[in-house]
Amino acid sequence: MTYRKIAAATALLTAALLGAAVPSGAQAAAPAPSCSSSATVKETLPNGTTWQLCWRIHDKAGLILEKVFVSTKRNPQPVQVLDSIRLAQLHVPYDTGDMEFDDLTDLGMGGSYLETLAGEDCKGGSARLGSDGSGEPKQREVLCVSAEPSGLAYRGREETWDDNGEKSVLSSDQGHDLVLRTISKLSWYEYVTEYRLHDDGQISARLGATGDLAPDTEADAARGWPIGKDANYYSTMHYHNAFWRVDFNIAGKGGERVDQYDTTLDGRGEVTAKLKTARTTIAKEGTFSKVNQRWWRVTSQSSRNTDGHLRSYELVTGGDDRYEGHPETKPDVTFSQKNPCEKYASGNASDPECPPDRRTVLDFVKDKEKMTDPVMWVRVGFHHVPRDEDQSPMPMHWQGFDLVPRDFTAMNQLTPDERTGQNGNPQPEPSGARD
Repeated sequence: MTYRKIAAATALLTAALLGAAVPSGAQAAAPAPSCSSSATVKETLPNGTTWQLCWRIHDKAGLILEKVFVSTKRNPQPVQVLDSIRLAQLHVPYDTGDMEFDDLTDLGMGGSYLETLAGEDCKGGSARLGSDGSGEPKQREVLCVSAEPSGLAYRGREETWDDNGEKSVLSSDQGHDLVLRTISKLSWYEYVTEYRLHDDGQISARLGATGDLAPDTEADAARGWPIGKDANYYSTMHYHNAFWRVDFNIAGKGGERVDQYDTTLDGRGEVTAKLKTARTTIAKEGTFSKVNQRWWRVTSQSSRNTDGHLRSYELVTGGDDRYEGHPETKPDVTFSQKNPCEKYASGNASDPECPPDRRTVLDFVKDKEKMTDPVMWVRVGFHHVPRDEDQSPMPMHWQGFDLVPRDFTAMNQLTPDERTGQNGNPQPEPSGARD
């Protein structure tokens, strides 16, 4: 059976998931995309959440999402979240100190490095035709769009009282993600650029790596791991320092504010320690790193939810290995004023119309310009210490971060009908609760 036939057959599940009905208002209210129909993704997940966006392939950055909107069954009017999101660099230095690469600017995730989907690449999804970013008019199946179960989305058992006495009402549901992914083959490694748009409004950016270990034999026991029989060959340890460029445009208004929150000890209470959480507004460009109980959000200064709270998205990072070999790979996040000359986090491409001194994210923020339209640069590192199981092909390993809605809507975007009356109205403590 050909790949096209396999894709057509297995896409039925995704079609069923994405074809779930939503209120007609959600569809009618969706803003007209600023891209062609072939470059538009507009899909509805089973619980009524609709994501709409434009996509394209750049010869260096690979998959770019633009004009990203979300609406839900309970909030049917589409609201913009992002102006764009894309990879901004993949820096790969080897522990031996004799090799390093800036994969995006040296090679690129598009063009001849972008793979045409085949085999199991898009099983259960829909393979979309598009340009590979090289400027060639030929269209290839390069983007996989699928709806994938994400597990239990929420569960709550509520005790209520009626004329017959106490009863229990269970609310629970399974979640789904809209997933967009491309595959690029750069020498031995094959990289999966993936964005997961969750039905609760969360956005997850991920980079997956598979393929094969590079055949480098220069490592010793301090810089490599024995692969194969005994200790005759050491596969070199190395880093994958991935950067993303995130440009918010909440509700299409822009002009967001960057907030940093820190929680610290604040004396003792009657039972245990007291804590206080304080907000610091980051008004000027800069680089920032995580410490215990620190996080950031990008906050609209004009768009509010129905409770009157300013909409925002919070940056949530997971596992990360900080690479100490270069100054620009040390900060976890950099906030800069939007500038069309600032395209890549390192190895920034030269442009005759741009100043020649803007090479890395550190150059972008050295003048501490006041931010009226901030761009967020997120770095996530992975120190790859090879193992026997990495051969062959190498199992997929992932790195990335989440953008989590904070006060974007007044309640959980998946709130069931029976729980809508609880906004700002917590229920009495259930029986059997801890003392």
